[in-house]
Amino acid sequence: MLSELKILLIDDDHDHLHDIQVILEFIGEECLSATSENWQQACQQPEHLLAIAIGTHQHYSSLSELISEIQAVSKTLPILLTGDISYSGDLPNDLQTQIVGRIENPPRYNSLLEVLHACQECRGNRHVMEDGQKPLELFRSMIGSSQAIQDVRKLIEQVANTEANVLILGESGTGKEVAARNIHYLSERSDKPFVPVNCGAIPGDLLESELFGHEKGAFTGALSARQGRFELAQGGTLFLDEIGDMPLAMQVKLLRVLQEKCFERVGSNRTIEADVRIIAATHRNLDKEVAAGNFREDLFYRLNVFPIEMPALRERQDDVPLLINELITRLEKHDRGSVRLSAGAIASLMRHDWAGNVRELANLVERLCILFPYGVVDINDLPEKYQYGDGIQAYESPALVQHIEANESQPDETEEVSATTVESFNLPKEGLNLKEFMAKLEVDYIRQALDESSGVVAKAAQRLGMRRTTLVEKMKKYKAMLN
Repeated sequence: MLSELKILLIDDDHDHLHDIQVILEFIGEECLSATSENWQQACQQPEHLLAIAIGTHQHYSSLSELISEIQAVSKTLPILLTGDISYSGDLPNDLQTQIVGRIENPPRYNSLLEVLHACQECRGNRHVMEDGQKPLELFRSMIGSSQAIQDVRKLIEQVANTEANVLILGESGTGKEVAARNIHYLSERSDKPFVPVNCGAIPGDLLESELFGHEKGAFTGALSARQGRFELAQGGTLFLDEIGDMPLAMQVKLLRVLQEKCFERVGSNRTIEADVRIIAATHRNLDKEVAAGNFREDLFYRLNVFPIEMPALRERQDDVPLLINELITRLEKHDRGSVRLSAGAIASLMRHDWAGNVRELANLVERLCILFPYGVVDINDLPEKYQYGDGIQAYESPALVQHIEANESQPDETEEVSATTVESFNLPKEGLNLKEFMAKLEVDYIRQALDESSGVVAKAAQRLGMRRTTLVEKMKKYKAMLN
């Protein structure tokens, strides 16, 4: 179930309404049903709705009229169109924006999950939609319906427009920098720079220059003056990642900047005002670091004005399917391949502890895209450490697939005739480039199969006697020749 929110179905076609409701409830979505005449009664609490799905609407002269009335109730409630319902005339941009997808008739499982995912994303980040200016892309790494991630999004929304220092805590790979960028993007400083610096990756003797800059000749190798990160972030946000690894000597200097709102470059006595918001992050337990004398207590309290704890992925395993879908979508948009996971594979991944959190999951999805390009990954295809098969039944290939695979290596009479025909070809006197000849022959047959199948790859693959994934790889290989 993608969300505890309900989907309101508006449709005057009773049979179509019933069919859509059965399908949605089968995959775990709770629905409300209404006609175009009485839908307002079911929409009195829009905050309890995930989306509104619009079908036949005889009570309204146009779709725009109905959407306008929905907008009067809520401008952030995602709208889905069902079946063949189309725009009746051009919709204004503000109305089009609220339509996030379509439920096909009959619905396809993957497409249905994608539109529900889009609704979940919009509802989880409705404070962004209300602005109307800032895109949703930044929030895509923080998707999820778990209470833990919803709490994080709420905290971000509450603190974004303040000037309070924020301390983001959490294990490596949980998305601490993503949270920091979201805070900056929702703040009034969003049109100014967001400058990240990893305090643990820079040697202690260079960190002062990196943060505050230096003048020419301030130290050996300082051949010219250089701005530091505080100056580069002027008016914006400075993100101090891994603040727990900062040397004690630098902690003193950072504390002074936080207290006095000014600093000097290394080798200079000119004071520069620091109009910078500080967001810090660490995977360390700073309470223990303070007790051990590794982190200054006064700096800790300066930074810890508004703490945000990023949940580990093992604490929100119900979000794993949503994250997998999102990661695959990203790879597809960047032309880095695609893959689909069976229900068994996803169920197995939901049992993993994810020591590397979302970063580990992202790396796994990319690896699967390389190993099984445009294929379907089952539990047995996952790396061994991700296989938790107890109680999960692996997908069994249909008997027809097994029959085809068993006979792939046994040429039939047609193949024998073809082979005889090929043998009867005479080699030209001037010779030929066999590799180019075979490639051209293969391209011609692929093009013909695609034309006869109206571009449906699965049908073309069947015509050519090969698997769909094999044909997709050949199409990528011969992309230039096929165009």
